[in-house]
Amino acid sequence: MRNIIPFAASLAVLLVLGAPLRGSTEDDVFAFIPDGGRTLVERLREHGLSDRLASAVSAERKGVEDWAALLTAEAGEAELDDWQLDTLAHYLASNAPFDPAGELPRDGRDMTLNLCQSCHIVTVVVTQDRTREAWLGTMNSPSHVEIETSPAEREALADYLVINGGIPIDLVPPALRAGGASY
Repeated sequence: MRNIIPFAASLAVLLVLGAPLRGSTEDDVFAFIPDGGRTLVERLREHGLSDRLASAVSAERKGVEDWAALLTAEAGEAELDDWQLDTLAHYLASNAPFDPAGELPRDGRDMTLNLCQSCHIVTVVVTQDRTREAWLGTMNSPSHVEIETSPAEREALADYLVINGGIPIDLVPPALRAGGASY
């Protein structure tokens, strides 16, 4: 029962503001939350994914550092900043190989908006500056392990939140600060 109230409050904010749960558009109330790897791969596709990068994504497993080096060399006109490169390198390290032209695996932003927000106002998640181990501890706790995610997805979500979490409260839209963060 206690989980229904924060969810209902979040849903009410969404309905009042007319914000979609997925994607990031200019009028998206959640635009302050950085793009995740799925969205960044989509951006690379829009700018023309290089053959070398597409081949690696579809066939190789690499560590974060190796993906970062390849992305730096192959990102082309997508003009990803260092933060986005780090987010994308972690996403690829967690998810590749996969078909970069097909349906993409969900990313940390997707899971934050679609899973965390089912119990919490998103502010309670994205404003926390925590270590990977702290996030994994929470996600592997009895109250969170019930959430439909694989261990690999929990690790990917933890990586995303370490890189992109800790958002200062003054960057959160006022409508999402109303009433404060709650569980």
